[in-house]
Amino acid sequence: MENHQQDRSIISDQIKVNGNLTPLTLTTEGKLQWTTEEGQQSLTVEKEVLGFIIQGSKIIIKAVTEKRDGICSFGSAGGGALVRKNFVFEPLRRPKRLFILVNPFGGKKSALKIFFDVVKPLLEDAEVQITVQEVLIVIMLSETKYQLHAKEVVSTMDLSKYDGIVCVSGDGILVEVVNGLLEREDWNVAIKMPLGMVPAGTGNGMVKSTLDSAGEPCTASNAVVAIIRGHKCSLDVATILQGDTKFFSVLMLAWGLVADVDIESEKYRWMGSARLDFYGLQRMLSLRQYSGRISFVPAPGFEAYGEPTRYNGEFASTHSINPGQEQPVKAEQYSYQGPDVDLTNLEWRTINGPFISVWLHNVPWGGDNTMAAPDAKFADGNLDLILIKDCPKLGLLALMTNLSNGGHVKSPHVLYLKVKAFILEPGQLTKDPTRGGIIDVDGEVLARGNGTYKHGQKTLMAYDKLQITVDRGLATLFCPVQL
Repeated sequence: MENHQQDRSIISDQIKVNGNLTPLTLTTEGKLQWTTEEGQQSLTVEKEVLGFIIQGSKIIIKAVTEKRDGICSFGSAGGGALVRKNFVFEPLRRPKRLFILVNPFGGKKSALKIFFDVVKPLLEDAEVQITVQEVLIVIMLSETKYQLHAKEVVSTMDLSKYDGIVCVSGDGILVEVVNGLLEREDWNVAIKMPLGMVPAGTGNGMVKSTLDSAGEPCTASNAVVAIIRGHKCSLDVATILQGDTKFFSVLMLAWGLVADVDIESEKYRWMGSARLDFYGLQRMLSLRQYSGRISFVPAPGFEAYGEPTRYNGEFASTHSINPGQEQPVKAEQYSYQGPDVDLTNLEWRTINGPFISVWLHNVPWGGDNTMAAPDAKFADGNLDLILIKDCPKLGLLALMTNLSNGGHVKSPHVLYLKVKAFILEPGQLTKDPTRGGIIDVDGEVLARGNGTYKHGQKTLMAYDKLQITVDRGLATLFCPVQL
């Protein structure tokens, strides 16, 4: 009986062959196999490979291939003439030195266990250099009670010692890292530092988005392997401006229902991510609407939404529109000033409230189980706007059940579009004009109105008019290979 045993791979990885990204496999039969636009190609090492040259990170393989009718035939068994051909193999640059930030207080406080059980063993297997003492120092300092500590760490650290920064946490630490990098005098170099995420918080929207884009489950092990392989992608960064104060966002901005649920549910933090569903149901039963106005520059194809308006560059600075509210903390002066865009020459549109929810998203997933913006791209220069003005309670319940698959954007009660710039003018509760709302950026409070949850705490910005612009592909993420 004839044995049709198939080739079995002994080494398989992502690599560039002649400049094109492709999976490369070395089989037990001694064949190198990869894929091009013309289909699968292969070289038999013993028969066709003559030799190789190493030039830096590139390996140039010198081979002979058969030629038939002017077409090179790779790995064929025919009798065509042999021709010389070079193949340039360029491995992806894998990180060898990583700086790791661990947030032991995020989510269910499992980050330390995830680090020691999953992250550290995999990195050691891949011979990635990590200094345990540095990791432990970061862990120890993270136990201080003030926010933005990770931002302070990366704003002064020697980045030349590392090939990437990894956050074992939820989304909040990643946002601090981005703000810290853009605060540096060398921000234009620093922001190119690849950033990795390992899910260990309540909100894991960024790492869920990267892994899901490649069809991989959102687990710590998958996230670490993606970092080890070293593939990278660009990420848009949004600049939020109010007067002289700036903050940089990479995930989302919310005002209204989503922000209220995200922030006010912190009182149930012991429930983990289930707190969002639990408190979301409470908020729907006692629904709030807010007066206010939004203005935006629509992305191509979305020009019909809203009414035409003119850009007004006058923004609130360090005062609150609500008398008696504590003054916000003024941010430090950033070296990076945001994208250089003349907003006055753009076509602006406006929509007036009242609103149930205003939600801007930079990536598809807002959390493990929330596909907030199914059409969002990592580096398209746009933010996805999910807007709800009016909706019956049963309709909202239906929306909540569809958040896990992105089906909520198909509801007739949801306006879903892409914008290139955005202005939010937040107002008060329609049923109680003495109370404002919460502006939530990447899971943290940016501003609080009067009467809100923990409204006495200081915030970076006032509950007032703010502007958002987008810098396309400014940051860099470790991510799985997407073919």
